[in-house]
Amino acid sequence: MVTRIEDYALLSNCRTAALVSREGSIDWLCLPRLDSGSTFGALLGDESHGRWELRPTDEDATCTRRYDDDTFVLVTRWESADGVAEVHDFMPIDPHPAVAIQRTDVVRRVVGVEGTVTLRQRLSLRFDYARAMPWVRQTGTDEHPQLVAMAGPNAVIVRGPRLHATNHEHTGELTVSAGQTQDVSLTWFPSYRPVPDRLDVDHALAVTRHWWQKWADRIEQSGPHRDHVVRSLLILRALTNHETGGIAAAATMALPEDIGGSRNWDYRYVWLRDAALTLEALLDHGFLKLAERWREWLLRAVAGDPADLQIMYGLAGERDLSEWELDSLPGYENSAPVRVGNDAASQYQADVVGEVLVTLSAARSAGLKESEFSWPLERQLLRFASEQIERPDHGLWEIRGDPHMFTHSRAMIWAAFDRGVRAVEEHGLDGPVERWRGLRDRLKKEIDEHGVADGHFVQYYGSTEVDASLLLLAEVGFCDADDPRMLKTVERIEQTLMYDGLVYRYRTDTGVDGLPGGESPFLACSFWLVEQYAATGRRDEADALMARLCGLTNDVGMLSEEYDPRAGRQVGNTPQAFSHLALVRAADSLARSEMRPR
Repeated sequence: MVTRIEDYALLSNCRTAALVSREGSIDWLCLPRLDSGSTFGALLGDESHGRWELRPTDEDATCTRRYDDDTFVLVTRWESADGVAEVHDFMPIDPHPAVAIQRTDVVRRVVGVEGTVTLRQRLSLRFDYARAMPWVRQTGTDEHPQLVAMAGPNAVIVRGPRLHATNHEHTGELTVSAGQTQDVSLTWFPSYRPVPDRLDVDHALAVTRHWWQKWADRIEQSGPHRDHVVRSLLILRALTNHETGGIAAAATMALPEDIGGSRNWDYRYVWLRDAALTLEALLDHGFLKLAERWREWLLRAVAGDPADLQIMYGLAGERDLSEWELDSLPGYENSAPVRVGNDAASQYQADVVGEVLVTLSAARSAGLKESEFSWPLERQLLRFASEQIERPDHGLWEIRGDPHMFTHSRAMIWAAFDRGVRAVEEHGLDGPVERWRGLRDRLKKEIDEHGVADGHFVQYYGSTEVDASLLLLAEVGFCDADDPRMLKTVERIEQTLMYDGLVYRYRTDTGVDGLPGGESPFLACSFWLVEQYAATGRRDEADALMARLCGLTNDVGMLSEEYDPRAGRQVGNTPQAFSHLALVRAADSLARSEMRPR
């Protein structure tokens, strides 16, 4: 039986992540890094593609789950006919981010609560997207059983109760009574290195709990929907690489936007746009240091000729993200092809420079000091934007059809030059301010003339369609939220892009994206509409839509990319940074609107 996307919870050590189903199965884990090949790939296939199940042998056992306070220690409480037990799943955090990866641990602690409960383990190890069946051998003792598996550069050691081989799977049982604890752990290590020492689970659990809770305690949030905001910010931190500072767009790849369709993309990389918007959300909640780390990452990633700028990079700034298709994984509910890499990295998306400059401007206003190379980087990006100013692009939505002069993209180029002008005028930095001011004014006039039809903003020049990205024009200061053109745009979005109260990105049946099939409402777009409602006095509608959207989170506060209201399920990659940062921004806009008289 296929596990729904919303039935997964996230484990993270800020280097990689695992997805755990309600049935206690880890169905997705790439080791040692988020963008490495999978060790457990059942998410995109079945148990034969790798999984680690731990649940009661009682098939009628029921579970509830939660995170242990503001951490990523997942507590799954199982109630069976014979008793109650909890499984505490976590990935130990290394508090020293500069240390290179030598090992990655996943710990599953079983705690007896009432009576006696027997749990079953089923372990299938499949390295490199299920293309490598490992060599597995028993190396422990009767007192301390352990299993070592290796293939190519990858190896894992599994410690805990003895497991037995059956048909390329290892199975076993363990029993706990009230007050008893048993630990099961999996440790990845390079196959050419010695087997790592046994983990001190008590110490690792204490350190990991403390690290997450200490980070969460720094969150500055007193407005509405606080619990959802805190969990969303934690998810954004979980997607931020501990060592490099790169912020991944999601923890997964190839989860479909259209079940059974071909819109299945790899999101385990750093989109400059998504990362910049994530940083804005973190800045608004007191995390200036993270902005500094990401700026350092950006300097490394885009070093060299601005003409070589990409819209996305690997977690450490890698440039080669060539897209290819896997035949070893059949896809989530047979949604094929399963893609690794992302060819959108080679697209020109004109809005990206604007997103980056807007974020760096916000960081400057928040008190982030200039480094030796930070302002020169921004000047180079502005030079790049000026050189590309006549060039159509593929837009925010990474269409794979023909490029256009997308109105949102043109507005973001306007925002780039606007922030350049502000840097000179408000912060005393040097630059060709008259040239930037002239380009800014030219873009404003151009958009007013070509980006508007029938009184509303349009998706691209020459079109009469609207696009949800137009909701962002007021957010970056291009126009006021109550500008008549924006109000008319909202009206058109409500008429043509909404279904069951949720917002689509654009109408796919126009063929603008060059892709077959359709998609579901994009969750971030609906959060953007909350912001627009809140800014224009439609507070009751803003509150109602926000409540609806928060109600779409799963039991541990996670959102994927899209939501299918017809099927009543999440779709697309998960957890999605874009969805969670949009939730945070929408909650912030509601908090601001509370301060204004109705």
